[in-house]
Amino acid sequence: MKGSLPVGSRVSIALLHYPVYDRNSRVIATAVTNLDLHDIARLARTFGLFRYYVVTPVEEQQALAERIRAHWQDGWGGSYNPDRRKALELLRVAPDLDAVLADLEENYHRSASIVVTGAKERPDAVSFEGLRQRIQDAEDHFLLLFGTGWGLTDEIFDRADFVLEPIKGAGEYNHLSVRAAAAIILDRMLGQR
Repeated sequence: MKGSLPVGSRVSIALLHYPVYDRNSRVIATAVTNLDLHDIARLARTFGLFRYYVVTPVEEQQALAERIRAHWQDGWGGSYNPDRRKALELLRVAPDLDAVLADLEENYHRSASIVVTGAKERPDAVSFEGLRQRIQDAEDHFLLLFGTGWGLTDEIFDRADFVLEPIKGAGEYNHLSVRAAAAIILDRMLGQR
């Protein structure tokens, strides 16, 4: 490893609830879910990530995410399940992608490289192995973006430094839950080989 920090600590993930598409390609904000908060935080801790961001402009959804986080950090849940508390230490709630990028720049004193994920083939997509190698060789911080609903908008893809190739299964069906996709991608990027 070239970088002075462990590889995983130079990677963060953000789960965007806006802007994403619905099934009719309209731009919407999706609801925050308890399962996504818990399970992706556990993934982030398992792979040694710096942060896990949940992004929503909806104030009620921000409050819900903060309330769940606080229960497992400061409330009864933290003493009941210390492993969950440790995972949710990584969670930050942000109103938009710009706030996430500002937080990372404040911590790393430079811009993060944005990596966008999705289920569709896109031209010039970087392979899993190619991105894994870049992460290992660079000293930069990488932010992996995951979308909810029917995927991230073109506006988000236009901001990407890298677009990651989609996960390919055994057939045509390709509609994984975001938790499953995040687990597969993090294992391919940061898992021990």
